[in-house]
Amino acid sequence: MSVKQISVFLENKKGRLAEVAKTLSHEKINIRALSLADTADFGVLRIIVDNPDRSLTVLKTHGFVAQVTEVIAVEVEDRPGGLSRILEVLDQDNVNVEYMYAYVEKSRENAIVICRIDDRERALQILEKNGIATLSAEALKAL
Repeated sequence: MSVKQISVFLENKKGRLAEVAKTLSHEKINIRALSLADTADFGVLRIIVDNPDRSLTVLKTHGFVAQVTEVIAVEVEDRPGGLSRILEVLDQDNVNVEYMYAYVEKSRENAIVICRIDDRERALQILEKNGIATLSAEALKAL
């Protein structure tokens, strides 16, 4: 069984990712998983959303270059070697994995997003000031 993924090609400039998120938010489209890869000039945002066909239409209407790609959602045992087992099975049959990213299940009422930020300490202060919880490595491990 395959899953529709939306790939959005973005100029590598401030605010473009926020524009995608805002556009989808205004249309009540929920991003369930994402991956962002970049080069000096552009990035590729890959998203799994709750309504891919509508998302594609909305993004294109707002001037984004986007396309649908069929991907496979694989259930991985949550234990050491779970991913390795799947990759070994694929490798044995000479199947190449082009890219992967995690789809994180919800914890309590909230999803968890992992971010790399250039000024981490400042970001932590801003998040705390705005009542946005962050989790420690220990808390993530306990989920």
